[in-house]
Amino acid sequence: MRHSVKRIIRLLWRFVLALGTLGLLGMLLPRLITTIYAMNRIYQKDDAPSERLAIVFGAGLRRDGTPTPILRDRVETAASLYFNGSVEKLLMSGDNSLLSYNEPEAMRQYAISLGVPENAIAMDYAGRRTYDTCYRAKAIFGMKSALLVTQKFHLPRALFLCNALGLDAYGVEANNRNYWRGSLLIWNFREQLATVGAFLDVYVNSPLPVLGDPEPLFD
Repeated sequence: MRHSVKRIIRLLWRFVLALGTLGLLGMLLPRLITTIYAMNRIYQKDDAPSERLAIVFGAGLRRDGTPTPILRDRVETAASLYFNGSVEKLLMSGDNSLLSYNEPEAMRQYAISLGVPENAIAMDYAGRRTYDTCYRAKAIFGMKSALLVTQKFHLPRALFLCNALGLDAYGVEANNRNYWRGSLLIWNFREQLATVGAFLDVYVNSPLPVLGDPEPLFD
């Protein structure tokens, strides 16, 4: 009897270990895959390939409604791409689901303060998630290719999503300032979870973002 109990406990323990191993692989593999996929698709702003459009992803606002440092970094990088002739237009994509919260407008105002002309800025008010931004760039704004402007930790997921959704994309790293190491750890951990969600969205869920009438950015 005692041997039977021990055998059952060993089997249960092996089962728990197997489940734990599968769960860990399920968490780590998507991030590893996207990182490898993105290796040859990420550029610095000075050597980025030329494209008609740069997509700037939202990254939160401060209490006064102005862009956070991480978002300012993205807008500054996109502005540099415009000034050096790498792109013709910037698409500011962020969350505007509440009247009191308008990421794209804050991004637009900051870009204008840097010298980017208003007619070189397009607005995507329904870019609530990276998936939504990538989907809408093709479905609403009629783009077939673009540069993606965001930080290094976010680029693998953004590149995976945009290319999986039919937008030929390359990334430009926004790296104009140094970030607190604790923040980087938090952001990378969040990316670990978000990348799993990105795989589920592409291969399982296929959710539809907020859509509307086409708004092609170029003739």
